[in-house]
Amino acid sequence: MIERTIFREEHEIFRETVRRFVDREIVPFHAKWEEDGIVPRELWLKAGAAGLLCCTVPEEYGGTGLDYLFDVVVFEELWRSGASGPGFLIHTDLVATYLLSFGTEAQKRKWLPKMVSGEAIGSLGMTEPHAGSDLKAIRTRATRDGDDFVINGQKVFISNGQLCDFVVLATKTDSHAGAKGVTLFIVESDRPGFKRGRNLEKLGMKAQDTSELFFDNVRIPGSNLLGKEGKGFAQMMTKLSQERLAQAIRSATVTETVIDWTLRYTAERSAFGQKIADFQNTQFKLADLRTKAAVARVFTDKCISLFMEGKLDPVDAAMAKMFTSELHCETVDECLQLFGGWGYMWEYPIARAYADARIVKIAGGSIEIMKTIIARQMYSQHGFALQKNGAVS
Repeated sequence: MIERTIFREEHEIFRETVRRFVDREIVPFHAKWEEDGIVPRELWLKAGAAGLLCCTVPEEYGGTGLDYLFDVVVFEELWRSGASGPGFLIHTDLVATYLLSFGTEAQKRKWLPKMVSGEAIGSLGMTEPHAGSDLKAIRTRATRDGDDFVINGQKVFISNGQLCDFVVLATKTDSHAGAKGVTLFIVESDRPGFKRGRNLEKLGMKAQDTSELFFDNVRIPGSNLLGKEGKGFAQMMTKLSQERLAQAIRSATVTETVIDWTLRYTAERSAFGQKIADFQNTQFKLADLRTKAAVARVFTDKCISLFMEGKLDPVDAAMAKMFTSELHCETVDECLQLFGGWGYMWEYPIARAYADARIVKIAGGSIEIMKTIIARQMYSQHGFALQKNGAVS
């Protein structure tokens, strides 16, 4: 594998701290959390005390003001351990980022210190039963009433939905204005009319709470507006590259990890009088996957560097997300096959990785959306415009 060059010594020292925390506080308990469908709030407090949450939040808001690579280290070590339960990514990489980018000084001072410490858990409320990737189609409504807004609607597939203390909520403040009618708000979970639905039973990522949320005449003050009224869609678009980069980092990490698990297993397991590793099919399969993993890692690390320089193009982020997501799913499928029947047993990490993997082709924008973004840029560079149905004009 080509040596990674984006991390400095301080990042690797921090990585050892994170790895010890994960091995001590998460790995021994994760199977129980999968049964429960949720991780305990105490874990968030421990993670906050250990400095694992919101590493980039500036010191004036209770953080350490570190660079993005410290957050990357946390995410990589969680995914390398197979721990898909703690919803730190949504909390750190998205919710805190929205507050830092668009929040008022009062909003930042109220929420960010508590997010850093783990006292307040953040969630992102965008997806609705009829509106997934098409965020312009959301129906959750925020109606102005004097100095307040009254919110009615429903969200679904909301990570940290059972635990969250507040949600950054996408609403429509003007149902006739399309994308220009979308507005973001901070909505506290203890407000009257805020209701959590069931903790959804998912194919994978079983320890991460994922919920329906309902808003029944939830009244919030105008000071809860995040950014400017009618600018919510534009605000969300500025964060998509970061969200898709995080998905690429996850998939690149899990791909490498699963290959390593399979190398060890096939080197120890025998069949027909020889090690599974001795079969040419095993060697060819793993050589192919390792090569693709190297390509994915180099491209993903380049995207991380571009992001930190403020130069990550949305199309490059889409390509990284598409390529690594597809490779992630291919790898867990091919590697599970090499585990044979044991690969189908939930006690083996490969089985859980297989179940966890399928969401990566959907979360952060589906593979089909990524391909559309990439194709539109390709045609536009050559002076062609694509119609909404994909035809060239």
